[in-house]
Amino acid sequence: MPIYEYHCEDCQKDFEYLILGGSEPDECPHCQSNQVCRLMSACGFLSKGSGGETMKSSAGASACGSCSATSCSSCGH
Repeated sequence: MPIYEYHCEDCQKDFEYLILGGSEPDECPHCQSNQVCRLMSACGFLSKGSGGETMKSSAGASACGSCSATSCSSCGH
């Protein structure tokens, strides 16, 4: 069961949604608008280096989405 990211066209907020049985979200959880679209997400994976495990993103974007850093170790999340 994958988690997808969505964007609301009305309130401009992004949110995540767990897909259960193939059902898409009917409305935005923030404003209840039905103007939502699925976002293209960057794929992430764990990499074992000399310093332990680190989160890497295949697109070079932040792994947590809360900042513009390329890894969570540099932003503290």
